[in-house]
Amino acid sequence: MTVDHDVLPEENRVPDGEVSTAVLIGYAVAAAGILGWFLFGLLVQRQGFVDSVGESAGTAFALLLAVSVVEMIRHNGR
Repeated sequence: MTVDHDVLPEENRVPDGEVSTAVLIGYAVAAAGILGWFLFGLLVQRQGFVDSVGESAGTAFALLLAVSVVEMIRHNGR
């Protein structure tokens, strides 16, 4: 089965998921912060590798949850 025409008209299409430069910079800052949190726990607090990984992973998951909630609110507000 082939389709010779577009299924959705041009005005009803969802725009491409382009990521802005500000969002990329925010992601880079968050990644650097999580890496810094890991190194702070490992080298300064001397709490051990596993504890430092667990603490930084928990922080990363909390950050991902916050981003997910904000994007859900933004998407439903349209």
